[in-house]
Order: sequence, then C-alpha cells, then structure tokens
Amino acid sequence: QVQLVESGGGLVQAGGSLRLSCAASIRTFSSYTMGWFRQAPGKEREFVAGISWSSSTYYADSVKGRFTISRDNAKNTVYLQMNSLKPEDTAVYSCAASRLGVVRLSPTSYNYWGQGTQVTVSS
Repeated sequence: QVQLVESGGGLVQAGGSLRLSCAASIRTFSSYTMGWFRQAPGKEREFVAGISWSSSTYYADSVKGRFTISRDNAKNTVYLQMNSLKPEDTAVYSCAASRLGVVRLSPTSYNYWGQGTQVTVSS
C-alpha cells in the first residue's frame, strides 16, 4: 500500500522559511515524478512544484525563485524548501506521486496523494 506522509508545516512570519518533507512508501520511488500542490480555503488546488525521476524541475510562476523542490531517492523523500514566504502562500500543502516520466501540472496526472500539511504565513 502506497503512503505519502508530509511534515514540516507550521506558522511562520512573512519573509520566513519552512522546509516541507514528504516520505513515500513506494518501492520504485526513484522512477516516480513527484509534485507539491497547495489548496487555500475557498480556492482550487494548484500546482506548486514538481520533480521528475531524472530530477528535472518545474515551478509555478508564483513561487519561482523562492521555492526549491528536491528529492533524495535513498530516503524515498521529496522536499520543498520555501523561502521569502508571503501571506498568500498560506494553504494546505500536499505531495503527490505520478507514474508519468515528466512533470505535469494537472492533479489528475498524479496517482497517489498525501494528507497534506498546513502552512500559515502571518503578515
């Protein structure tokens, strides 16, 4: 049974940093594309960042230059380093795994999802 477990969320002031982690119980983790999505209250889920099996990365324009996605295949873990946080970054952040070989922005392209972790940025 595949499980994705996020951690690292919390409350931070604007301009601060957080690092999210997502531990995956996927036997062939290194072959999966991993993504981070977020959903704010009253809004649709949106793509934040993705990393392919070959470590190609892609970012939403809203986080480019502030967020960095990375993966450690030895630990079956994907990370999201978030710097220069803004109040509009407040959301529940979820990681997702896709069997596709390239990063896709649509949530429907992902096969497995974590429960999410809350990130709150105060002004």
